[in-house]
Amino acid sequence: MSEVPPTRMNQQIFKGKLKAAEGGHKLLKKKADALKVKFRDYAKNIAETKSSMAGDAASAYFSLTQAEYAAGNFKQKVAEGSMTARVRVGAGVENVAGVKLPVFTKYETGAVADNQSLGLVGGGKKIVAVREKFTVLLEMLIKLASLQTSFVTLDEAQKVTNRRVNALENVTIPKIDKVLKYIGRELDELEREDFTRLKLVQGKKEADLAVANKKKAAMKAQAPGKENDADITAAFDANDDAEVVF
Repeated sequence: MSEVPPTRMNQQIFKGKLKAAEGGHKLLKKKADALKVKFRDYAKNIAETKSSMAGDAASAYFSLTQAEYAAGNFKQKVAEGSMTARVRVGAGVENVAGVKLPVFTKYETGAVADNQSLGLVGGGKKIVAVREKFTVLLEMLIKLASLQTSFVTLDEAQKVTNRRVNALENVTIPKIDKVLKYIGRELDELEREDFTRLKLVQGKKEADLAVANKKKAAMKAQAPGKENDADITAAFDANDDAEVVF
């Protein structure tokens, strides 16, 4: 505390710092609460997506087995194609309480599939069913990837925010409050010293005035009603006056 001079200016400065710290703590607390709510939502969505994706994956691979049984092994024919992607993944950003979360979305490229002739001999419906089910599975995977990435980012942001909230609440604000209390005590002590000094000065002035009044009273008591013992005409000589001619 000794490095902070106890002055009125420093008191006002630290009051401003305390107000700013309390305002920042309030905002960060709201941000932490919002992140916590969003974190729970993401955790719930991830659990639901994984649960439903397990069934979708099982259904897709079972449909693939049925298609291979009906149409034979068509994987080689698919691999021999141009392999032009008809579906791509785009990346976006979602802002949650100042935290940018990555969001992945699926979009069609518009490319024409070159394996439309698959299943003409047999098993065409099964191959179409496989394509649809794996498309659904792909959407679920993209959704899960988006949720999982956002979940990790949100977890890191929440940890940083909580550390800042705890630092303000347990370190910064108590330290500023302690400095303000120290400055207040020192200023009160200085005011008491000034008041005591003024009282002493005033008391000394009153004592000096009382002594002066006593001296005046004593002098008046020594010669009451007699202002001057000498005759004022004794200083004048009549012979020195010039004659007046009429």
